[in-house]
Amino acid sequence: MAHEIIALIAQYGLVLVFFNVLLAQAGVPMPAVPTLIVAGALAANAQLSLVGILVAALVACLLGDVAWYAAGRRYGGGVMRTICRISLSPDSCVKQSQLRFQRWRGQVLLFAKFVPGLSTVAPPLVGAMGLSPLSFLWLDGVGSLLWAGLAVAVGYAFAAQIDQLLATLASAGTLAIELLAVLLALYIAAKWWQRRRLLRSLHMPRITVAELYQAIEAGQAPIVVDVRPAASRLLDGRVITGALLIDSDGVHQLVQGISFERELVTYCQCPNEVTAAMAAKTLSAMGYRRVRPLLGGLDAWDAAGYPIEPLAPVVAVLAH
Repeated sequence: MAHEIIALIAQYGLVLVFFNVLLAQAGVPMPAVPTLIVAGALAANAQLSLVGILVAALVACLLGDVAWYAAGRRYGGGVMRTICRISLSPDSCVKQSQLRFQRWRGQVLLFAKFVPGLSTVAPPLVGAMGLSPLSFLWLDGVGSLLWAGLAVAVGYAFAAQIDQLLATLASAGTLAIELLAVLLALYIAAKWWQRRRLLRSLHMPRITVAELYQAIEAGQAPIVVDVRPAASRLLDGRVITGALLIDSDGVHQLVQGISFERELVTYCQCPNEVTAAMAAKTLSAMGYRRVRPLLGGLDAWDAAGYPIEPLAPVVAVLAH
């Protein structure tokens, strides 16, 4: 089987590179770097065109990324959250990508493809954030060339060693393919176990949107705290009416002076309310005894038809 794969890359190299990269950028869990490395080694042996490989990879990257970028511009942050929900690390995908964008803005496209989990998320993220099409094409094109060029360069520079590796894989036959499948399964299992441990560590009672609304209507309103990152609020300007806006990293500073007897409800807009639960854990450790994350977060509150308001242009500081 390995012989057949090598023969396919040698015979249909540019087409294979194009479709492999295109599927990878579309979000299909099909790594493209190994194909680019092998293609680079074949280019060193004059079996493939070096320029052709880079052009095929660049065009495939741009086609896939432009589609995600357009979806981000049209549908906003919902596209990115959908991507993150189906990723291997859905609980941190949204937050980490937003924090990177908050720091780097459009320049995140220059290194997005080198960061696992960020490659597919970055195009819709910058689209939702309003990056201009011209800037997107320039930054994404440069980033795609850097990513593909490095992989091809590795294959080109270590062509002899890669030839030996391919020969070893070919002689190993299906055993090598089975070993790779086992390693992939172990990786997925490790990610799943990591996620399970995180969710167990954040297990705590939640408050439903109906319970929160009833408390507000009864005049027993708790302090509602929006702990989404600032970049997330730029993506989605909805805020629960009367909520305090606090970045999850700034909880320690901004809740000083609030009585430990006050009831607090934290909410976010991420899978499993992970950010809200982390903030609630932090508040509990500080001495707040009545703090719960909002089950379903902002989306569940809005879907129930409860009052929301647009984000104010200036974020208010927490008041007693």
